[in-house]
Amino acid sequence: MVVQGWTVLLGVVLIPARAFWDLELYRFWMEQGFQLGVWQGIDVPWVYPPGALLPMLVAAAGGSTDGSGFAVAWSVGVIVLDAIALFALLHTSAWAGRRTSRHSTTDGAWWWVGFLALLGPVGMGRLDAVVAPVVVVALVLGLRHPWLSSALLTVAAWTKVAPGALLAPLFLAARRPWRDVVAPAVAVSLAVMALVTALGGLPHIASFLTEQDRRGLQVEAVGATPWLVASQWSGAVAITFNDTLVTYELVGPGTQAAADAIGGLFFFALAAAVGFLWWRRHRLGARLWRRPRVGAELLVRGALLVTVVLIVFNKVGSPQYIGWLAPPVAVALALRLPRWRTPAVLVAVIAGLTQVLFPWGYDGMLLGHPLNTLVLVARNVLLVVLLVQTTRALLGQPSAEAAGDDDDAGSDDAGSDDAAATNASSAARDVPSSIAASGKDSSSDQALDASSGPASAR
Repeated sequence: MVVQGWTVLLGVVLIPARAFWDLELYRFWMEQGFQLGVWQGIDVPWVYPPGALLPMLVAAAGGSTDGSGFAVAWSVGVIVLDAIALFALLHTSAWAGRRTSRHSTTDGAWWWVGFLALLGPVGMGRLDAVVAPVVVVALVLGLRHPWLSSALLTVAAWTKVAPGALLAPLFLAARRPWRDVVAPAVAVSLAVMALVTALGGLPHIASFLTEQDRRGLQVEAVGATPWLVASQWSGAVAITFNDTLVTYELVGPGTQAAADAIGGLFFFALAAAVGFLWWRRHRLGARLWRRPRVGAELLVRGALLVTVVLIVFNKVGSPQYIGWLAPPVAVALALRLPRWRTPAVLVAVIAGLTQVLFPWGYDGMLLGHPLNTLVLVARNVLLVVLLVQTTRALLGQPSAEAAGDDDDAGSDDAGSDDAAATNASSAARDVPSSIAASGKDSSSDQALDASSGPASAR
């Protein structure tokens, strides 16, 4: 509450124009709808899917005219959703199943709170703030209730497109993907399309896809980094404001060609990431079904891979996109999956650098101040590092051939319960019976300690 309270204070009272700028735009759209009868995505093309109207309509209960009512209502809604995500992270054993989450931990919940503090106002005052907690819950439910996870991700995708890409790793990690992943996604999509059609918005239902084609090379995009650096010395590269899409873009030699190339590369990179995850699924073999934590690793690490690809190979790169990175990391830490310490640190640092830039240093970056520009460059470099690290971690996950049918030691931080019990049993067989009998109680206690001891989240 302290973290969220400070963010609300910044966005509603202290620096609303800088911290919650997008909320003013959302409020204006609602005012247009209520007073003029012109609804975005229904009556006119829109950059967002039609489902994005729902959280804006809810916030409009606080007021759609001038004033802070809309921002306050929006903030309350986001706080409620973040609290639900926090509850899910604290109860992974119940929500994800005890075979997936053996030991209760607060690591994921604390990391989630810390991430929100590091990301700052952009983690509340943007549409992505509504979607991120929904994705947290979807990933926690992913293996035990894939149909519900699929439905949540599809609802989130009709609000902000990115969560739809996470259906790919969910499909690959599910035992019955067509029934439990594809069917719910299709059902939700048909329901949304039917509702939009009934409201008269069918001609604009896919406008959020075509509107993106009009974008140039946004200043925050990873692919824009070379031109951003060049703008420090060359007057041929400039930062301009696109008043139609309300974004800042780089204009100069090669920028439009780069934007077009990145637009095409985006789909190729996403397809390559999904193909890579399919290959990993094939290599894991039957272990994916027998060992729920192996499936959880593929789902959550795969979700992080797809998410980083969406950001790195994107010509937009808005600061709120960093919020997409949090759900996989928080869920992985809550499940105590192995080898997640490095991505947790990387994402936390990326979030902190993002807040340094937005809202505090954004104007300076637009004016070309070297230090502010360096912060953005550092953040973009770390995003590429995160992409490489995530790919290497997936490659390091043992295959069925390497690990054997029953070996899951590589999928736990300090060894699995089964491995500990097997080792204790083998040790008992290797000692003389007289020693085993005399030390029976001690050996049992040691085996219990070994099997129930906490695993460190790497």
